[in-house]
Amino acid sequence: MSRIGKKPIAIPKEVKIEVKDGIVTVTGPKGNLSRVISSRISSEQKEGLLYLKRPTNTKLDMSLHGLYRALIANMVKGVTEGYEKQLEIIGVGYKAQVSSNKLTMQLGFSHPVNFSIPEGIKIETPKPTQIIIRGIDKEKVGEIAAEIRAACPPEPYKGKGVRYMGEYIKKKIGKAQATASK
Repeated sequence: MSRIGKKPIAIPKEVKIEVKDGIVTVTGPKGNLSRVISSRISSEQKEGLLYLKRPTNTKLDMSLHGLYRALIANMVKGVTEGYEKQLEIIGVGYKAQVSSNKLTMQLGFSHPVNFSIPEGIKIETPKPTQIIIRGIDKEKVGEIAAEIRAACPPEPYKGKGVRYMGEYIKKKIGKAQATASK
């Protein structure tokens, strides 16, 4: 039984949700988001709450019920508060800067790594070693953060690279250290 799907979604006063022909559109102060939902899931709005319903208790229906409830709740949070991911760059000479619609990073390669910023995403670099990604779509913000991190993921010996803020990297001891301890 989907426990998440049973929870109603609270709709703030400044948010408008419209469900038409299998497309959910959420409009709020920060923008609007749309998503196609399964025809098996129906919705009902009552007194500032959105309830999602499923036709049967099959495994597929229960999983779709919880999935779409979580996705719509994330859309409501995105158009009211927005989402943010922070990355930090560790390494001597490693830095990033935003110019016009491009993120340029120096990550120890012979060339700078350029990343074009997609529409609907804002990237800031308050410090040369910190990147902040903001947007209203949780999925898109996470995807962009993962792509930037993948340009130079943290390595396990010195910890150099791009990592999420607060991410712990378990360091390995080097070859010279391993033979000296025997």
